[in-house]
This record gives sequence, structure tokens and C-alpha cells, in this order.
Amino acid sequence: MNKPEKPLSTLWGCELNESNKEETFKTDDTNHQHQLALRTMCLGHTAKDEFNIVELVTGEGGDGAKAVPIVTLHAKSMPTVNLSGLDLHPPVTFRLRYGSGPVFVGAEHVALEDYSDEELEDEEMDEEVEEEEEDIEESPVKKVKKTGAGKRKKPEKGDDEGEASEGENNPPKKGKGRGRKPLAAKV
Repeated sequence: MNKPEKPLSTLWGCELNESNKEETFKTDDTNHQHQLALRTMCLGHTAKDEFNIVELVTGEGGDGAKAVPIVTLHAKSMPTVNLSGLDLHPPVTFRLRYGSGPVFVGAEHVALEDYSDEELEDEEMDEEVEEEEEDIEESPVKKVKKTGAGKRKKPEKGDDEGEASEGENNPPKKGKGRGRKPLAAKV
């Protein structure tokens, strides 16, 4: 089973008007989880100077279901409403409760692949095994060679005497901080 990298996303929209007062978004696909992310509702250019109220009915309710008004539009004062952040699960019905429209509903239909718990666990286990195999293939064991590079070389006698005679005339290399002035000699 191939797991998509991104969810499947398509535009969805409808027009509510005098002849089509109700529109339902639903899907019969059981392989995916579906979500309708509302984006905008706006009046068409032929809308009359009247209030248009759109209500939302969620679930399978029919005529007796309780509806919630979500938008009130008016051509002169509020022709468009941004509804970003309102995500719904189908079935969802939009109904033009009052007014003649046209009201355009714009939304994004998002389909996410639906995994059962067993399939999800099996897939996670397969991914872990694949990662372990890749790690083993990528990092072979290397033998470490012991060399004498870490050992200090003993100085020869001639070198010690030469360093001492040079060190008497030169100031010490350690102990002075950068930018410090040398102390005045005491008399």
C-alpha cells in the first residue's frame, strides 16, 4: 500500500439561488477520511438589494434537522465572507434560508488516507526494519589501527641543552596575557 506524501485536495463549490436553495456535499468513498474546509461565501453580481442568509446542516437530517445560520450577506454592506478555519465532515448541506441569491460557496475538499490500527502498526514496523537495514548497510564496521602518533617522543640530550640555553635569553612563552604590559623591573 503506497502512502501519499500529501493529502488529496480539490476545490469544491456550489451556487445557491431561487431555483436551487439547497446543496449537499457528501461522499461514498470509505477508503479515505473526508473533510470540507470552507473558504468563502459571496454574492453574485446579479444579487438584489436584500439580505441572504445561508444556514448549515451537518449529518443526515432531512427536513426536520436543526440548521445553524453561518452567513448573512448583503450586496451593499457585506457581499463576501471569509470562512477559513471552518472544517466540516460530510455529509454537509448548505441551505439558502432567506433571499434569492445567487450565493457562491467556495471550499476545499481534503481526502486523507484512512488506516486501521493494525495497518498503521504493521506499516510502522516495516518502516523501522527498513531504517535499521539501511543503517547497517551505510555504516560498515571499520578496524582501528593503533599507531604511535599519540605517544610523546623523548627528547634527545643534545636538544634539551640547546633549548635551555635559548630559553634563558628569551622571555617565557606562556603566562603573559595578550596586550599586557610587562612589569617594571624592581631595582
